[in-house]
Amino acid sequence: MNIQLKPLNQQTIVITGASSGIGLVTARIAAKQGANVVLAARNEDALRQLEQEINNAGGGKAAYVVADVGNEADHCRIRDVAIEKFGGVDTWVNNAGASIYGRIDQVLTDDAKRLFDTNFWGVFHGSRTALEHLKQRARHGAIINVGSTVSDRSIPLQGVYSASKFAVRSFTDALRMEIEEAGLPIAVTLIKPAAIDTPYVEHAKNYMDEDPSFPPPVYAPETVARGILHAAVHPERDIFIGGAGKMFSVMEKYAPRMTDRYMEATMFKQQKAGTRGRRSGVGLHRPGIGLQERGGYEGHVMESSLYTTATTHPLMTGLILGAAGAAVAALVASPSVREHMRS
Repeated sequence: MNIQLKPLNQQTIVITGASSGIGLVTARIAAKQGANVVLAARNEDALRQLEQEINNAGGGKAAYVVADVGNEADHCRIRDVAIEKFGGVDTWVNNAGASIYGRIDQVLTDDAKRLFDTNFWGVFHGSRTALEHLKQRARHGAIINVGSTVSDRSIPLQGVYSASKFAVRSFTDALRMEIEEAGLPIAVTLIKPAAIDTPYVEHAKNYMDEDPSFPPPVYAPETVARGILHAAVHPERDIFIGGAGKMFSVMEKYAPRMTDRYMEATMFKQQKAGTRGRRSGVGLHRPGIGLQERGGYEGHVMESSLYTTATTHPLMTGLILGAAGAAVAALVASPSVREHMRS
């Protein structure tokens, strides 16, 4: 099926989780490039301000819907606003998400269920609403689901989050195959970000005795927004955001037990900030702070990803595969990792 996606400045794009982080950056960039955006999140004050900001700036226009993506009916309201304001949807981005930090035996069942309501059921409802809409209108379009590098490789202390992203990957792959078999002109893309400097950590529920932190390397949210908007106009199966995520995916495939040992040696320490009480953890059950693109990560933030740039420009792919292989070799040769693996 030859899928013809519109140029960005001719599209209407639904973005869930639009009030902060990746969704906020994506909405702003898309609107600057002329797309109309339908903003969905739980934080009405932030959405109202963002809608006004975009509509006053020129370029594309914005409308917002206060929505909890765990509720199927809210996705229908998002679709209806897109039809009323802009005539329909061309690209639907299922981005809303939340996390929990803590050992699996500590996490309350209600918290785990709430996380799945957002991370998995939000993608499920959004994808099906978008699919129904695009089928009814016989439109070429794109469904873009924001997964994670932990869609391929689970990490300790975020086991519930990892499980939800594994579910998102499995659902997205099945949906893509069913759409392709039916001959529908709809691209289905899974975005797999590495650690991204957004309010993700501040919004996460935390069971640990220290504030949570990101395991490096950490990338800017603009790297994800660029990947999402690339997929909105170029059909892609999946896009890793950051070479580190691809590296762990390769390690999991070819050396899963070695990867276990590496994670055990590094991830428990790297996900703890060494402080206590600086993170609010409000985003799981109620709206977090809105209109914040970044989370204030204190280490180095990578503003671009050579790997992601290369994979969206195929002529550079060979060069990047060589670099990824060298990175894996260097990681395995690390004295601390080798010592832990021998223990």
